[in-house]
Amino acid sequence: MINKMTGLLGLLLLGTTWTALAAPLGNSTSTSTMRQDGQQRALDAALSAIVDDPAHPLASLSVLAIRHGKVSYQQQFGYRHIGVTPADSLPVTPATLFRIASVSKMMTALGLMRLVEQGKLSLDQDVGIYLGFSLRNPHFPQQAVTLRSLLSHTSSLRDAGGYSWGPERRLRDVFTAGNDSMWDKHTAPCRYFTYANLNWGVIGTVMEKVTGERFDLLMRRLLLDPLDVRGGYYPAAFSTDEVENTATLYRKRTLETEIWQPQGPWIAQADDFYKRPPAGLANYVIGSNATVFSPTGGLRISAAGLGTVMQMLLDGGRHQGKQLLQPTSLALMFGRQWQLAPDGDNGSNGDSERGLYRAWGLGNQQFDAVEGQGNGLVEGASFSAVGHLGEAYGLVSAFVLDFKNNNGMVVLVGGTGSDPERYPGTYSAMGRSEELILTTLYRGAIDKHE
Repeated sequence: MINKMTGLLGLLLLGTTWTALAAPLGNSTSTSTMRQDGQQRALDAALSAIVDDPAHPLASLSVLAIRHGKVSYQQQFGYRHIGVTPADSLPVTPATLFRIASVSKMMTALGLMRLVEQGKLSLDQDVGIYLGFSLRNPHFPQQAVTLRSLLSHTSSLRDAGGYSWGPERRLRDVFTAGNDSMWDKHTAPCRYFTYANLNWGVIGTVMEKVTGERFDLLMRRLLLDPLDVRGGYYPAAFSTDEVENTATLYRKRTLETEIWQPQGPWIAQADDFYKRPPAGLANYVIGSNATVFSPTGGLRISAAGLGTVMQMLLDGGRHQGKQLLQPTSLALMFGRQWQLAPDGDNGSNGDSERGLYRAWGLGNQQFDAVEGQGNGLVEGASFSAVGHLGEAYGLVSAFVLDFKNNNGMVVLVGGTGSDPERYPGTYSAMGRSEELILTTLYRGAIDKHE
C-alpha cells in the first residue's frame, strides 16, 4: 500500500517521460530492470498524490493495467476500512473486493452470452416469453422488448419508477401494477438510447427463469468459478475472509444531506460489514425478482479478479487453455449496437448524458478517442476502447480494454471526499479524479518507454 504525498503528479501530467524519472540506481542491476523499477516508483508516487490530494481525497484505490496482453502494473492505496484511529484502519490489499457499481452490468452480460451460446436464450426473442408474463411498453404494445434492446439500453424502460425491490416483490407485480413512469412515452423499443438500470433487473430475472438457478450462484458457475475469481453478487454467501476483505465504500458527505466536507471524516455509505454483517435472504423464489442481487451494480470483485476477466477477453475468450466464450460471441457482444446520431448530445436517437454515452454494444460502452466528444478516456492519447464505467455510494470504477493493441485498465476507487459536481473532468464527462487516474495509469503502465 502506498500512502505518501508527492509532487511527481504534476511532472507526470506535464509530460515528463518515465525514462527521465527513472535514473540508474547502481551497478548490480541491469539498465532495463533499473528503468522498470524507477518507472514503477514514479507511477506509485503519482497515483498516491491523486489519492492524497487534500482538496479531493480518495478513501482507497486499487488499479491494474494490461499491456500487450500481460499485467504491466497493479497497486493498491488507502484503506478498505477506516477506523477511529489509524491503528484501527485496514489497508487495501490485492485481494480486496469492491462493490464495482455499473461495471457489474458488463460482467452480467458475459454470463448472459454464455447462455446465448448454449441456446438457452435468444437476443431477439420477446423477453415476456422467458419471464412468463407480458412485458410491453403500454404506449407501444405491438413492439416486443428483447434482450438485445435491454443490453443496448434501447428497450424504452426507464428508472423513474424504480429499479430495485426487496424479495417480497415480484417483477410480474411491479410491471403489471401499471406504473407509467417505468416506460418512455414517446419512443418505441429499439429506437432511442437512454441508460436505465432497470434493464439489468429484467436481464437477471430472465437468466434465473431459463436456468432455474439463483442469480448469484448462476454467475459463479458461468463466470467467476471458471476463472477462479473470488467474490460475487451476494455477500451473505461469502467466506469470512472475503467479508473481512470487502472494502467499505465512503464519502465525506453526510448520509441525510448532500453537504460535502473534504476536511471532515470519512462516512461509510455501503458494505460497512465491520458494523453490519451482510444480511441473508429468506424465502426468495428463483425467477421472481433478481434485482435483489443487483445484476446492475452489486458484484464484489478485486481489481486482480477483473484483470483475469480482461485477460480472458483479450485472449479471445480463453482462460488457461479452455474456451469460456467463443470469439463469435465476443464479436457480437462488442459489435456496435447503437451510436449517437450526429445532431447533438441529446439527438434524435438517444440521450448521451453530456457526451458520456456515444456508442454502445451488448452490455458495454464504446469509447472513441476523439477530442471534444466527452467520452474519451485518456488525455492527449489515442486510446479507443470498450468496457464500462461505474459510480455509486462513493465508488468510482472503470473496466476498459483496447482489443486492437491488447491493452486495458481497471480502476476501483473506494470513496470520494469532495463533491464530484464541483470537481468535473476537463476533457470528458467523467470526474477529474477519474481522468487523472486513467491518464496517469495509461502513461505510466501502457504507453511507457521501453
